[in-house]
Amino acid sequence: MRNRYLDLLRALAVVRVVVYHVTGWATMTLVFPAMSVMFALAGSLMAASLHRFGTAAVGRRLRRLLPSLWMVAAIFVPAMLLTGLPFTSEVLLWLFPVANPPSTHWGALALSPIWYLRNYLWFVLVSPLALWLFRRFPLPTLLVPYVLTAAIELGLYPDPPMVVQQFGLYLGAWMLGFAHQEGMLRRLANRILWPTAIALVAVGGWWNLTQPGTKGLDLNGNPLANALWSAGVILVVLGREPARTAWIDRNAIVSRLITLINRRALTVYLWHMAFVVALTPLVDVVGWSHQNLLGLAIRVVLVFALLGVVIMLVGWVEDIAARRRPELFPGFGRRAAATPPGAAATSAGAAATPPEAAATSAEVAAIPEAAQPAVGPADQAGTARRSPVVPTPRSPENEHVQNESMDSNAR
Repeated sequence: MRNRYLDLLRALAVVRVVVYHVTGWATMTLVFPAMSVMFALAGSLMAASLHRFGTAAVGRRLRRLLPSLWMVAAIFVPAMLLTGLPFTSEVLLWLFPVANPPSTHWGALALSPIWYLRNYLWFVLVSPLALWLFRRFPLPTLLVPYVLTAAIELGLYPDPPMVVQQFGLYLGAWMLGFAHQEGMLRRLANRILWPTAIALVAVGGWWNLTQPGTKGLDLNGNPLANALWSAGVILVVLGREPARTAWIDRNAIVSRLITLINRRALTVYLWHMAFVVALTPLVDVVGWSHQNLLGLAIRVVLVFALLGVVIMLVGWVEDIAARRRPELFPGFGRRAAATPPGAAATSAGAAATPPEAAATSAEVAAIPEAAQPAVGPADQAGTARRSPVVPTPRSPENEHVQNESMDSNAR
């Protein structure tokens, strides 16, 4: 059964990323730090997958992650080679981007979201060890990335490698996803969670104001402020996850859009920046200022319209990677139209992805905490009466259906 609340968060994060890249509004990074939320969602789902499949979860995750990148590379890499990109062994990084793959100037702009897949790939590879450490030493393990980021920003660790900077900035969010999956965030009492979240946001905001980064108040230019502020937001949105989520699917159109964005999160994330870059000259041609509200609204609509075309043309790659039946527009097909919104919520696939996603994409059916209602007081006290569970007879058909349901969850 899918967790529609996580689907909702992922859909909001993906939409926020696209709108932010069109508008450049710094306040959007404060209202909803989408990238950190996507990494947290992906960390939660990765922990669930590791719990069910062990280290084989790494291969399953890569199988879901890489084909969408390969489709992008199959189109953009030849174009970049024809426009000046040297053909060297580094081009192979487009197959497995453990480092930044080479690109031309225009390719670097259009394909700038590749950094998310690079970080995602790193975190997937280290997750078996990271989760092992987290389960034995939760708080020290969680604090390491934040201490590392603070040391870098305070000058105690000058000129660190790029990989160290990125681990410090986003691995903390990924491991907050571990804490969500293990039920630790849900079990935090309000007297601990809320003051901690407020303190993190306050310190992050103070640092952002007093030590502005390269983009002013935009959190993306201030790693320490970004890490602290985002941690406070994640504590709230994941630590106080609602027990009931039927309200998410009350509106059929909204429900289907959430399903569509989750099932095509990687496609949207990988392609959207190319359209943003391509449409930017439109502002100068028409004569608008770059912050003209009408011009921004038109560009946002055009970007999403072009993304709709790409989803129709190549989005099916995400279905193939997830071993699902390919669909042009997930959530809007005949099967979705014939299914009540509540039932569709539990059967539709999703992406985190990105960020995950997804945020970005592990198996939500394997999520003990995310797939179950929050434990009530009576359950915690051990006094609630539970109905006996009748196991479903095992058969090849049943196991196929269950595996298909688990594989329907993407980042």
